[in-house]
Amino acid sequence: MKKRLLILSDLWGDSKGDWVDLYFNSLKTDFDITYYNCCDLGDIDVTNYKKEDLHKQFINHGINTAVEKLIALEPNEIDILAFSIGGTIAWKAALIGLNVNCMYTVSATRLRYELDKPNCEIKLIYGEQDLFKPSAKWFKEMNIGYTTIHDHGHELYEINKIALDLCNQIKNYCL
Repeated sequence: MKKRLLILSDLWGDSKGDWVDLYFNSLKTDFDITYYNCCDLGDIDVTNYKKEDLHKQFINHGINTAVEKLIALEPNEIDILAFSIGGTIAWKAALIGLNVNCMYTVSATRLRYELDKPNCEIKLIYGEQDLFKPSAKWFKEMNIGYTTIHDHGHELYEINKIALDLCNQIKNYCL
C-alpha cells in the first residue's frame, strides 16, 4: 500500500498552479496523493485576485480556517509536501493535532514567526534570494536544518528542473 501524501498549494491556489502537475505526475507512482487548494481550504475570496489581497485574507482568517479544515479532513497519518502559505498551514495543523509523519515545505516564509515546531520529520527548502525566508538565528533556535537553492527566489518550486529534483528528494526522504 502506498503512503499518503498531501500536496498543499501556494497562495495562488489552482489558478496559477500548472506547476503542481510536475509534482503530482512525478510522485503519483510512489504515493497516494491528495491535493488541496489553499484558497479553498482557507475560504479565500479570489474575486480580487491580487497577491496583496490574497495575502491579507490568509493572515486575517484564511490560515486558521485552513488549519481547522485540514485537521477535520485528514484524521490519519500522512506525509505533506507544501508550498509557501501551504507550508505554514501544514506546520500549524501539525502543531495542534494533524498526524504528520514527514513534512516537506518549499518557500514557507511565514514559518519565521513560529516559536514551536511540530513533532515530525521536517525538511525545509528556500531560495537563496527569497528575502522573507527565516533567519539563520531562527533555524538555530528551532534546531532545524534547511536547504538553500542558490540563485533562486521564492517561486523556485515552479521551475521544472527544481521540481524534479525536489520530487526525487521527497521520495528518498519520506519513503
